[in-house]
Amino acid sequence: MSSESDAFDDIGPVDYLVVEYPGGRPTGEALPYLVDLVDRGLIRILDLVFVRKGEDGAVAAVDIADLARGTGADGADLTVFEGATSGLLGREDIEEAGQAIGAGSTAAILLYENRWAAPFARALRHNGARLVAVGRIPVQDLVAALDSAEADVEAGAEAGTGS
Repeated sequence: MSSESDAFDDIGPVDYLVVEYPGGRPTGEALPYLVDLVDRGLIRILDLVFVRKGEDGAVAAVDIADLARGTGADGADLTVFEGATSGLLGREDIEEAGQAIGAGSTAAILLYENRWAAPFARALRHNGARLVAVGRIPVQDLVAALDSAEADVEAGAEAGTGS
């Protein structure tokens, strides 16, 4: 008989993201990329919830079918994700996401498993390793750091050739 921890042995790291669509609704332009990640087995969607924040600050979940009626002219079909729910995201999560977005905006909350990392994570667990830190570097911060490093190199080169 397998232990409870064995049941989770093949699960990869789980992440979430909240994407805001200021003043509007998603066009569906990014959906083919999300579908591709799922189709290739790189991620597994655990939950996908859309929320809307009214001008009065009230936050409410939005039914995907209602949102899909207004998707862009590219023909993307949000309904492909109808029923993508594990029940892990609750009302508290929706409220928290709502606090992060502006009035009159819609947001998508995506909870997903990184399936590509599952074998690596399993090997680490079997080796007795434990995760002690995790993080994500926003692209804007990465670009700023690279620009700063490039400026430092250029300044050093100029200082070395000056009289």
